[in-house]
Amino acid sequence: MLVAILLFILGLILLIKGGDWFVDGSTKIAEIFKIPEILIGATIVSIGTTLPEVMVSASAALSGHAEISYGNAIGSVICNTALIAAITIAIRPTAADRKSLLLPAIFFFVSAAIYAAVAYFFGKFYKIIGIIFLLGFCAYLFLSVKSAKKSQLLSPENAEEEMPASERKRTLIKNVVLLIIGAALITVGANLLVDNGTIIAEKAGVPESVIALTFIALGTSLPELITAITSLVKGHSALSLGNLIGANLFNIIFVSGWAITLSPTAFAVPSQTFYGFNRSLIIDIPVMFTVMLILVVPPLVKGKLYRWQGVTLLAIYAAFCALQFIA
Repeated sequence: MLVAILLFILGLILLIKGGDWFVDGSTKIAEIFKIPEILIGATIVSIGTTLPEVMVSASAALSGHAEISYGNAIGSVICNTALIAAITIAIRPTAADRKSLLLPAIFFFVSAAIYAAVAYFFGKFYKIIGIIFLLGFCAYLFLSVKSAKKSQLLSPENAEEEMPASERKRTLIKNVVLLIIGAALITVGANLLVDNGTIIAEKAGVPESVIALTFIALGTSLPELITAITSLVKGHSALSLGNLIGANLFNIIFVSGWAITLSPTAFAVPSQTFYGFNRSLIIDIPVMFTVMLILVVPPLVKGKLYRWQGVTLLAIYAAFCALQFIA
C-alpha cells in the first residue's frame, strides 16, 4: 500500500512537470514558425496527449476486450469535452480563432458521423473502417499544415528577421526535445497514477464499477487535463482549446482507427442495456455529439467561448456519470 501511494505521488509529479515542459515546448515552436496556438494544440499537442488512449485501445483490441477499445474512444471524447474543456471555459472563457477551429471541427463531426453510422447499422467495425480513419488522420495533418502555409502563418522568412538561422535551429531542436520529453513524462505519470490509484482504491474497498468510471475513464484523459490546466495557468487558452478538440478528433480517427485496423473482430458495440435499449446507442453516442456541439458551435459562430458553456457541460457530465449507476 505504501509503495502504491509513493508511486501515485511520483506519477502526479511527472504529470505536472511533463505538462509544464510540453506546453513550453509546443508554444515556443508555434512562436518560431508563426503558427497559431490553436493549430499547434490541434495537431502536435493533441498527438502527444492521446498517447495513453492509443496504448490502452491497441492493447485492449489485441487482447479481445471489445468494450474497453470501443468505450475508450467515446468516453475520452465526453470526458475531454464535458469535464476538462468545461473546467477550462468555466474558469477562463476566452476568444477563439474561428478559422483555425473550423478544420478540426469539420473533421471531427464527419468522422464521428461515420463512427456512429457503423455503430448503429452494423454493430461492429471492419478493418476497412480503421484504414479509412487512419487515412483521415493523415489527411487532417496534411491539410492543417497546408492551411497554415496558405494563410502565410508558416513563415520562416518572418522568423529569421527576429533571430539568426543558427539560433533559430538550436531553439527549435531544444523545444522539440522538450516537447517529446514532456509527452513521455505525461504518459508515464498517467500510467503510474491510474495503476496505483486503482490499487489504492481496491485496498480501500471502492467498488470496481466506481474504479472503472473514475480512475480508468479519467486516467487516459489526464494528459489533456494537465495540458489544459498548465496552458490556462500560463495564459495559453487557445492552445488548450485546440488540444482538446484535436484530441477528440484523434480519439475517433487515430485511436479507434489504430485499434480497428489491428483487431477489427474485437472492436464491437458493447451489449449493455439501459431499460431494454443498447446503452451506447441511446446514451453514449448522443451525449458525445451533444457536448461537442455545445463546445464548438458558439466559438464558430461568435468567435468566443462563454462561461455558460462550461457550466452546462459540467452539468451534463455529472448527469452522464450518474446514469452509469442506473440499470
